[in-house]
Amino acid sequence: MPRRIVIVGAHAAGVDAAAAARKTDRTAEITLMTKQKHAGYSPCGIPFALGGHIPSFEKLVVFPPSFFRMMKLNLLLETTATNIDTKNKTVEIEDKTGKQETLQYGSLIIATGAYPFVPPIKGREKQGIQVLRTIEDGKKIDQAIANGVKAPVVMGAGLIGLETAVALQERGLRTTVVELLPQILPAMLDADMAKNVQEMLQEKGINIMVSKGVEEFLGTDKVTGIIAGGEQINSDLIIAAFGIRANTELAKKAGIAIGETRGIKTSMRMETNVKDVYAAGDCVESINMVTQRPTLCQLGTTAVKQAKVAGINAAGGYAVFNGVLGSSVTKFFDTEIGVTGLTEFFAKKAGLETVVGRITSKTRPEYYPGGLSIKIKIVVEKESQRLVGAQIIGGEQVTQRINALSFAIQKQMTVRELAKADTAYAPPLNETWEPMVLAAEMALRKLR
Repeated sequence: MPRRIVIVGAHAAGVDAAAAARKTDRTAEITLMTKQKHAGYSPCGIPFALGGHIPSFEKLVVFPPSFFRMMKLNLLLETTATNIDTKNKTVEIEDKTGKQETLQYGSLIIATGAYPFVPPIKGREKQGIQVLRTIEDGKKIDQAIANGVKAPVVMGAGLIGLETAVALQERGLRTTVVELLPQILPAMLDADMAKNVQEMLQEKGINIMVSKGVEEFLGTDKVTGIIAGGEQINSDLIIAAFGIRANTELAKKAGIAIGETRGIKTSMRMETNVKDVYAAGDCVESINMVTQRPTLCQLGTTAVKQAKVAGINAAGGYAVFNGVLGSSVTKFFDTEIGVTGLTEFFAKKAGLETVVGRITSKTRPEYYPGGLSIKIKIVVEKESQRLVGAQIIGGEQVTQRINALSFAIQKQMTVRELAKADTAYAPPLNETWEPMVLAAEMALRKLR
């Protein structure tokens, strides 16, 4: 009898888990489901579709229906898993018509993702508070712009909030961003690096208000503005980008252990505390490679890596997930921003004593036309002299430098080794002195 694998979720984690399971077991019966109308699309691309860089939201669908047919995957759209019985190994589901069914599984993968979070602010029950998580959300905001929105407000200056604000500004709208904390991108950058990004965004016309918590949503039935930091801001489009929360209700109800980060707790094989039940993606906590402590790393790259491991193991193979550094990049207008490992702030919070190396350089020699500014900050643990984090802001070539520094952290490279790294040079491509090496030398001076 073929193995039965059921996957709750059919986006980054769910689809990659299904693909890995199929490659491991060619005969397995694999069923996956999503509440949404679309499966296998990239939510990370939504702000860029909104900004016009991607011609349509439909282009975000990475896995079309033909993929599921080719891989012999049973895909259920607009279908919700309502209950998991781990003793009898069943999942109860309900489709959009209300039809209910019980699926039997041999292995189960929970890939329920995360949901947008709106804090308990006065008036949050009012209509018109928009989030940006699904293609449908993106289309609603796009339609609002087409209907003549003039003064959008984005609440939250994290990655999604700022990518959305940039998209709105690119569409010609005077956009305001409100952030409770004293800096933008608090999970990605230290205050000194964030200040550079904030100044650039303000120069581009985005109004950014930090240290301003949203206190109230104004309006009668529909939201017409907010009060933030005691100031009234009227708006005809209010977008909540306060962050996301792991969607663990189904797992909790089934008695599956939740970790200290409020994500599902798993082993390195992505197995939960219940045998034959695995989990992957935004609903799962990970282990930080530097601190060896649990963390929530809700990135697409993390989701697909965890999913591959979960899918292989659910199908009878063997694979492990080693943890995360939280490596991520983005682009605001013409500026690229990247981070890997711990910021100086989070290193201190984890009890590490650090030194930093900072350098502002160019991506090409001064004499070669077209070189752009690049600012690098590396974080070094003082006692071991190991690299534990890096942040980069530049006009180009940020992603591969962040990737290189991620490799360095994973291989426990010391700052002395980084300072001696053999790097490439050609006038159209790079300086003779690689900026990462110069940042390492600045950190070494402090260690001496």
